[in-house]
Amino acid sequence: MVATTVSAAKLAREPVIETTAQVERKVILRNISWSLYQALQAAKGDTSNPRFAYDRGVLEITMPSPEHELANYALARIFETIAEELDIDYTNLGATTFDREDLEKALEPDACFYVEQADLMRDKQRLAPLTDPPPELVIEVDVSSSSLNKLPIYASLGVREIWRWRQSGVAIMRLEDAGYHEQNASTVLPGVTTEQLTSLLQASRRMKRKDWRQEVRAVAQTLKN
Repeated sequence: MVATTVSAAKLAREPVIETTAQVERKVILRNISWSLYQALQAAKGDTSNPRFAYDRGVLEITMPSPEHELANYALARIFETIAEELDIDYTNLGATTFDREDLEKALEPDACFYVEQADLMRDKQRLAPLTDPPPELVIEVDVSSSSLNKLPIYASLGVREIWRWRQSGVAIMRLEDAGYHEQNASTVLPGVTTEQLTSLLQASRRMKRKDWRQEVRAVAQTLKN
């Protein structure tokens, strides 16, 4: 990773800017107050890009690449298709912003799903950070290594499971003892394995969309047995 720091920003409380020259562009801003983060979030409005992640003064801004968005789309469709085939209800809140001023942490997942709380969140227009439950599953696409470790943010929010995609494949990560541990199969979509997720995501790159959806449904059928 190539990082450049603005030397004039070394003064206390001055923002420090780092940029990364990778597949997709990331900008790191340090010494960012919560009020400034909120102002930047307000200026961005309801658009899903760029994506923000904030952790106690450090703000990461990501401009997703086509590779990032294609992987995100495929994993989200895999979740939805298998859930529907297994008659599991869900609510998809996409890249909704989750922020906790009391913790000074915030982020926007690539996609997020509620299952047990699907009915509660189905018509939710605004989140109440202190009272609304966290999503049970989020999708996190990491095309290029993030400069900001987002796992502690997800853990502080109480997200139960993460499907994390990197070049090596999909990892299923389960929240246990305030930290995430990789496991072979999902608990939110029981029976779905890392091998199946990785294989289906790779197949999405070479198959026609209709044929690929049928492949996903075929995998879902095996989980019914």
